[in-house]
Amino acid sequence: MQVIKDRDPAIKSSMEVFLYPSFHAIYRYRIAHWFYKRKRYFLARWISQRTVRKTGIEIHPGATIGHGLFIDHGHGVVIGETAIVGDNVTIYQGVTLGGTGKETGKRHPTIGNNVMISAGAKILGSFTVGDDSKIGAGSVVLREVPPNSTVVGIPGRVVKRSDRKVHPQDTMDQIHLPDPVRHEMCKLDIRMRRLEQRLGGIGEEELERLEQERCSVCPDNPELED
Repeated sequence: MQVIKDRDPAIKSSMEVFLYPSFHAIYRYRIAHWFYKRKRYFLARWISQRTVRKTGIEIHPGATIGHGLFIDHGHGVVIGETAIVGDNVTIYQGVTLGGTGKETGKRHPTIGNNVMISAGAKILGSFTVGDDSKIGAGSVVLREVPPNSTVVGIPGRVVKRSDRKVHPQDTMDQIHLPDPVRHEMCKLDIRMRRLEQRLGGIGEEELERLEQERCSVCPDNPELED
């Protein structure tokens, strides 16, 4: 209850917690998981499937969920049987923690502590997303993610890394992420300008001045402080 109150600015009263699908989904998952651990598989799945129909959130009773999970909105969230979710993780609607369809045993991802997974992201396969990482909206992550990383794109690529621990749930920011396509286009543009300069176009000093002006305000400049 406290997690929902802390992370959702839309909530106005404590009683609203009982209206959140994520509250009921996680509460019922705990019950289903208790039965699953005692090999009461049918009863565990029965509770799980009833919860899906009521909340739109599917958490397999075999998944391992840490403390402080927050699923915002939640419709379309799927968490597979062998998925492991750490503490203080935030998941938005449409997220899938799934397998690739060809693995046995541990086939779903392991999500570290303090990770934020933005709306519509898909994390597929048995690998680890490191602590304090952020997955951008709509990303498709198919390989290991180091701690303190930001991942965007299809397939997901690490576009930003930092040795500093910044907990994503402190800001809940899904939009201020680097754009790797824009960054590559910017580099191509600079290369083209250099080629033009060699052919007698813009002067070197003028080109350097333009580059400095552009890079000084570019949000993807790794030399700029956050």
